[in-house]
Amino acid sequence: MDKKKWIKHIPLFILEGILLLAAAGILYVTLRATDREGGAVKDNLNEEDIAVNEEVKEKAAQTEQGSGESKYTGVFNVAFFGVDARDGSLGRGNRSDTIMVCSINMDTHEIRLISIYRDTYLNLGNDTYGKCNKAYALGGPEQAIGMINMNTDLYITDYITVGFEGLMKAVDALGGIEMDLTETEIIHLNNYQSTMAAEMGIDYTPVTNPGRQTLNGLQATAYCRIRYGGGDDFRRAQRQRDVLIAMMEKGKKASLGELTDAIYGVLPSVRTSLDVEQLLPLLGMIGDFKVTESDGFPFEGMRNGGTIGTEGSCVVSTSLEENVIRLHELLYDEKDYEPSKEVKEFSKIIEEDTRDYLQY
Repeated sequence: MDKKKWIKHIPLFILEGILLLAAAGILYVTLRATDREGGAVKDNLNEEDIAVNEEVKEKAAQTEQGSGESKYTGVFNVAFFGVDARDGSLGRGNRSDTIMVCSINMDTHEIRLISIYRDTYLNLGNDTYGKCNKAYALGGPEQAIGMINMNTDLYITDYITVGFEGLMKAVDALGGIEMDLTETEIIHLNNYQSTMAAEMGIDYTPVTNPGRQTLNGLQATAYCRIRYGGGDDFRRAQRQRDVLIAMMEKGKKASLGELTDAIYGVLPSVRTSLDVEQLLPLLGMIGDFKVTESDGFPFEGMRNGGTIGTEGSCVVSTSLEENVIRLHELLYDEKDYEPSKEVKEFSKIIEEDTRDYLQY
């Protein structure tokens, strides 16, 4: 722009810089406050405890990637877990109601969200098989991340776990989020609301009309939990991604005070392996990021279902290999990906374990 226009915009540039520095300072202080009440729980994971398929490790070593340190270029994958911990615990012992891969392309500022359906029959990260949400309960974040890596040929070493109470507070701090509701969803949303409110000893506001409207924290959290009324867990996982996307979009328009309240609201219900140094560079670009893909694994048309022995009702990949190929195409725009020998082996075991139980 010409000199006159540039001078005219100096106050705006200064204001944006001050706001960015203030936001960075707030995030730094709150995330660093892991040794006092009200701070996030920082989890220093031992990467050696996180399972990664050998062929993936070798490829990562050859390309000098996979060290677990984000260089803010290329694709950075983070595992995202949501747990319903009634006692405030966010570690081992809790089944993960939400399992998601958040894939961030630092070059294009694209975000791709992939839910892993919690009832999917997979290798649990220790060469036993069952519903994948058991991995978090059995071995905490380390095993849950390993479960994701082993079944997808990904190399993830970082995670964020959020309790539902933190989600509620963050949505409220942002002034609510806009969602479209159907008549059927309203019935189940209000049922979940009433149950959660009774457990927490708080009041709730019933949703009365369908259509696009602003949901408060309790309503949005209840919306995330709906698995009835059509679509089962597939639709529920979609709702969870939709709420996350709505929060991101609302955050772009939020004031510094609202963002600060949201941070303080969610931090006590957060456990993460990320350092503040890994998060600060993202603040300057947050307005540029956009979710371009939202899907679920196993993918539609590549999954089946059935009651598998003592595991109960499960989602089953018709071919884990084919699902992994599709996943790498979606995350990396990688054509004709060749799955590792480990994934091929897991795919065969899953097929053998489930073939007599499938619905069709």
